[in-house]
Amino acid sequence: MARVLVTEKIAQSGLDLLADAGHEVDVREGLSPEQLLEEIPGAHALIIRSATQVTADVLAAGTSLQVVGRAGVGLDNVDVAAATDRGVMVVNAPTSNILSVAEQAMALLLAQARNIPQAHSALVAGRWERSKWEGVELHGKVLGVVGLGRAGSLVAQRAHAFGMELIGYDPFVSQERARAMGVRLVSIEELVAEADFVSIHTPKTPETVGLFGRDLLAKAKPGIRIVNTARGGIVDEEALAEAIRDGIVAGAGLDVFAKEPCTESPLFELPGVVVSPHLGASTEEAQDKAGVTIAEQVLLSLAGDFVPYAVNVAARDVSDVVKGFMGLAEQLGRFFVGLHDGLPDSIEIVYQGELAGESTGILTLSVLKGIFGGSTDEPVSYVNAPQLAERRGLAVRESTTATSHDYKSLVTLRSGSHSVAGTLITVGLRTEPRIVIVDDHVVEVPPSTHMLVVRNDDRPGVIGIVGTALGAAGISISSMAVGPSPESSTAMMVISTSTPASDLVVEQLRGDEGILEIHRVTL
Repeated sequence: MARVLVTEKIAQSGLDLLADAGHEVDVREGLSPEQLLEEIPGAHALIIRSATQVTADVLAAGTSLQVVGRAGVGLDNVDVAAATDRGVMVVNAPTSNILSVAEQAMALLLAQARNIPQAHSALVAGRWERSKWEGVELHGKVLGVVGLGRAGSLVAQRAHAFGMELIGYDPFVSQERARAMGVRLVSIEELVAEADFVSIHTPKTPETVGLFGRDLLAKAKPGIRIVNTARGGIVDEEALAEAIRDGIVAGAGLDVFAKEPCTESPLFELPGVVVSPHLGASTEEAQDKAGVTIAEQVLLSLAGDFVPYAVNVAARDVSDVVKGFMGLAEQLGRFFVGLHDGLPDSIEIVYQGELAGESTGILTLSVLKGIFGGSTDEPVSYVNAPQLAERRGLAVRESTTATSHDYKSLVTLRSGSHSVAGTLITVGLRTEPRIVIVDDHVVEVPPSTHMLVVRNDDRPGVIGIVGTALGAAGISISSMAVGPSPESSTAMMVISTSTPASDLVVEQLRGDEGILEIHRVTL
């Protein structure tokens, strides 16, 4: 029998599952951080929602803790890295609210198209405004789905039943997968230029924050209508209000906002806007599913069985050599995506040197975790990463060789068009990651949050062009490596910057003579 500490409200059906399995269910809602530190010793499992902060200190105090379960999707309130270091499994319930979110998107789509909230408010206030609130049909209209993960694909499925034409934007979905959903893949600019309605289901990442801003909305088809049930901040609310007032956007349906709770917004004053207070997951069914799912995951973890929704792995089960490369492998996956500006069709992962004699399965999962970490509306784990690769059409192949030339160990990722390799080096008493080869150009640069990869003609002056452009934009270069090609007259610059390079800077550089390719990478 294990002690399961539950600090927030979950469905009674989930609590019953735990009790029926013979565990002690200790419900202590509303604990302060100090009280949680007092209660966590002796608990084998901790179940939370979004309010409880599971810090490194909490994990250190939970000396008997085996698993932390989040009854929901997000894990911002859990120090997953600290849990992994202590061998504590972290699980969540990523599928519990997807159907509810998809239905909320459809509800907002219909409510916005037919002005239902506005007409309701007028009628209960004693005004019969039948002609004022004329709407539009969904049938025959073009719906642009931004993000074709689980929620986006469910919305596409339902919109198809309404007779809508489907287009989509998702650089991490293959053409084959999109065609199977009946969706035609386009660029984000083409999507807003063609769509009558847009439904947003992309994760919130540095690349998607402010995605629907003034620049993109200026390219939109006049009369477009935008629905966001994903994350606040993806839509620039000021820019959207301005576009509605200018007649570019006909209306919007929003369930999420940049700052929540949100009780004031320029959008609230506009008659063509329908809003709700982040109700996407607020259904009885979603809450019940979250409670049951997390109870099931905790039970599996306590029993030592396979846990489908494990977000991390128990670090104690991985050798020290392999464990040291896990962070680098994930960074290489993210770097690889940046080189391709999206998802390649295939990837070969090569382990060389000392790693070739180790069990490297977790490193392959780390690479996939990095590849999909910023591309889906669900948390990416070591468990679900292979399923994501299969669903997105990414073919994965592994190979090993004992030879690694100048490096003790080397991890290399290759596709038909790009490659990147990394290793760990010893600096004094520390071990640090390095990216050492990009597209067969030898470089050595530490991974950084914001990076640029530039392939250029190997001639004087090109480095100065890049440095001048970044300096003019107020972007500092933190580190830089330059490597000539052994087989052609090109060179590769890998640059770490203090802040991300803007679209304007990237396009400016892309148009300069001598620059052959440029890719923006976020780690």
